[in-house]
Amino acid sequence: MGEVLKKEAYGLAVKDESGVISPFRFSRRETGENDVRLKVLFCGICHTDLSMAINEWGFTSYPLVPGHEIVGVVTEVGAKVTKFNAGDKVGVGYMVSSCGSCETCTDDQENYCPKMILTSGGKYYDDTITYGGYSDHMVCEEDYIIRIPENLPLDATAPLLCAGTTVYSPMKYHGLDKPGMHIGVVGLGGLGHVAVKFAKAMGTKVTVISTSDRKRDEALTRLGADLFLVSRDPEQMKDAMGTMDGIIDTVSAPHPVLPILDLLKYKGKLIMVGAPDKPLELPVLPLIFGIKETQEMMDLAGKHNITADIELISADYVNTAMKRLEKADVRYRFVIDVANTLKPGP
Repeated sequence: MGEVLKKEAYGLAVKDESGVISPFRFSRRETGENDVRLKVLFCGICHTDLSMAINEWGFTSYPLVPGHEIVGVVTEVGAKVTKFNAGDKVGVGYMVSSCGSCETCTDDQENYCPKMILTSGGKYYDDTITYGGYSDHMVCEEDYIIRIPENLPLDATAPLLCAGTTVYSPMKYHGLDKPGMHIGVVGLGGLGHVAVKFAKAMGTKVTVISTSDRKRDEALTRLGADLFLVSRDPEQMKDAMGTMDGIIDTVSAPHPVLPILDLLKYKGKLIMVGAPDKPLELPVLPLIFGIKETQEMMDLAGKHNITADIELISADYVNTAMKRLEKADVRYRFVIDVANTLKPGP
């Protein structure tokens, strides 16, 4: 075998469990025959990035370049690539590869493949660690690239590659996407606000369930929810018992689930999508969505002009953003302006 060719890259990396992010130079593979290379324009910050940065789940490999809500423009395609061309607007989500031949892969559920490779902090076939989207460019196999609709702004679209699919996929899989259904959304944060938008686009009746009245106007007036329910108000909860076909619970913090279950109709479905702050025996995070569903979600977003509500930040603000994210002090998703603010380190 000849020498593997590499291209220089730069980005932001975490070097240890302190979670501090700093400039980092590294290399990416040359564009292979099935690869797409893209210039990263924007990358969303997911709570998973924070958890991985501080090794909350115990399997982080350092140095870690976070980022799996990546959008950019194709700069080069391999000889066998057929779906993309230079100049296309594209995205990369939570995974960059899988075996492609097992039962789950052939059923468009690559996220369950035993050989699925994470976009950030995974191990690629050549035993190198995968580096995520807090970087100037990416290389990814064609089959794991998502096409971004032309009408969507790229910065506010980036979080859909994780938050959007995290709520869209279970709603579709569990049949909660039928017009006229009554869907509850617990929590109005990064996941919850996107869940409301998709549920409304599907034609359902939406009730936001929150612990206080503080986000009532936000939910009803700006996001278009139909009803607002304060979960700590026993009368409101009693009146809503048995009224919902399904509930998407987006809250990560510990909270009582039984009162929420009481809101469901007979055979209703409660879907938990909030990322826990402690390890679960079943690690749910990599198991959330497949590539086909992610593209379907993005196409629906384009049809209904759905984007995330974001705070656009510069690359030198990331450490501050992580501290704010830890306190849930963001409305509702941070996105790094990679192309305009990321500078090579020393």
